[in-house]
Amino acid sequence: MVDQDTRLPEILIVDDDDAVRELLVAVLGAGNTCFTASSGAEALRLLEKHLPDLVISDINMPGMSGLELIPKVSAFSPDIVTLMISGNQTIDSAIDAIRAGAFDFIKKPFDLDHVEMAVRRALVHRTLLVEKREHDENLEQLVEERTKQLHYAAYYDGLTGLPNRRLFEDRLTQAIAHGGNDRQVALLLIAPGRFKDFRDTLGHSFGSKVLKEFAERLSGCLHGDNIAARFEGDEFAILLPIVGGVADVTLVTSEIFEAMKAPFVFETHEIFISAAIGISLYPRDGDDSPSLMKNAGAALSRAINTGTNDYQFYTGDMHAAALRRLTLENDLRHAIEKSQLEVHYQPKINNSDGKIVGMEALMRWRHHELGMIAPLDFIPIAEETGMIVEIGEWILREACKQTKVWQDAGYELHLAVNVSAAQFDLGLADSVRKIISETGFDAAFLDLEMTESAVMKNAEFTIKTLNELKTLGIKISIDDFGTGYSSLIQLKSLPIDVLKIDKSFINDVTTDPDDASLVTAIVGLARNLRLAVVAEGVETAEQLEFLNTLHCDEWQGYLFSKPLPADDFAKLLAEKS
Repeated sequence: MVDQDTRLPEILIVDDDDAVRELLVAVLGAGNTCFTASSGAEALRLLEKHLPDLVISDINMPGMSGLELIPKVSAFSPDIVTLMISGNQTIDSAIDAIRAGAFDFIKKPFDLDHVEMAVRRALVHRTLLVEKREHDENLEQLVEERTKQLHYAAYYDGLTGLPNRRLFEDRLTQAIAHGGNDRQVALLLIAPGRFKDFRDTLGHSFGSKVLKEFAERLSGCLHGDNIAARFEGDEFAILLPIVGGVADVTLVTSEIFEAMKAPFVFETHEIFISAAIGISLYPRDGDDSPSLMKNAGAALSRAINTGTNDYQFYTGDMHAAALRRLTLENDLRHAIEKSQLEVHYQPKINNSDGKIVGMEALMRWRHHELGMIAPLDFIPIAEETGMIVEIGEWILREACKQTKVWQDAGYELHLAVNVSAAQFDLGLADSVRKIISETGFDAAFLDLEMTESAVMKNAEFTIKTLNELKTLGIKISIDDFGTGYSSLIQLKSLPIDVLKIDKSFINDVTTDPDDASLVTAIVGLARNLRLAVVAEGVETAEQLEFLNTLHCDEWQGYLFSKPLPADDFAKLLAEKS
């Protein structure tokens, strides 16, 4: 007989979607024993033979629904905990699930951190149920233990065991209250370098392992009353409640950099993770917790931008960067009326004959005083402020008008225009319909490109909008493909025509076997789904030769041409024709 204390928790996953079952097994299988069923009826047959600790079931399934399954599961054993999952984003589904007896409710598309946390909570809850049944006479003790767990969940990070932001800010406030001119307080905000890139490449399990080990190494750098914490995502913090000056702080930063020198090992991979550190000091840089947090954040941004293993103390000139951003935001609001925005066009090349078959329209901003502003400097501002909706409509209208001029001159060109997530929320289909009607542009030659994150932000609503666009005859492309995650699960249900392989994979496709394998897999996936493939960021003949071996449909990049203003693009068309 297996010892109850040593056996792995057992989870029954019930869903009629193969991809969902496979994903949940991949995420939860490391620390649990998972088995699956494709329907409620099959789940009941399995329950007759073996009782798991937890049942995770989809709400909407053919035959028996998840809500109907809940009381049947409880009939087998009241100790089995149930979690419901659904792609329905309304609160009604969650309420129905809880009323039916489910412990918790998980939305699709999945936030994998939330899935793991919900499962951990459910398994803890299951343990409490068993203990309550077996030790009813110790109910008061169980309540006390549950209170401690809730207290822990409220003040500590579940993954790393470090204090969370709430507890850290409380300790920072206390340190400030006891500080003074002769007793400084130091706040360090710390971010692991390139963490998101590594996690997206090697997977969620790797990301969790790195965060846990990163936290352990940070904790090893603490002395006395120093406190380390994990905030949201991959941001950490250290509080030094008593420092004599800058030298005390730099000593800690040196210990942190030294602690990160050893590789982070995951299966066969050895990854080197650097650290960026932003520092603020009380009372020099602020007299309260929000001020110190804000200023340390500004210093961290500077450290991230300057390079790996760098620390930055907050300085007043960091406000200059914030002021520049505010200036850009204000000036961007008037950029259209002042005719400062331009559309540049980067040609797309047919891989079989080398001819220009279309182009991607890209926005550029020629500021009246600052000159050409890099897209990375103003596109995020436009998206954060909502100005991207007006600007997006402007670039689509201008690009359609210009492309029609070239088409009327005899060039058969397809036009690709980027669409942001914000535009989905504000009647994108109606806006596009109006613009192609105004310009007389043939929708069959229009390709709207959107990122995986934009598509998966609200999958059900997005699919509805995409179907409306498809009825107009417009093609849909997934831009930067391969940098996302959830879309791989639902890709087959999306009404799309083209996958664009992200430049980050093309960069090292001839030197990195992993990137080569990823690109090969993406092309194979597209072929199986009858989708066209476009590679972006092609800069060398060797990269193009590799794409030729895969029979990639189209490509774009500096090997052929950088994005060009309309007049220069027209000259390029004339030369190449």
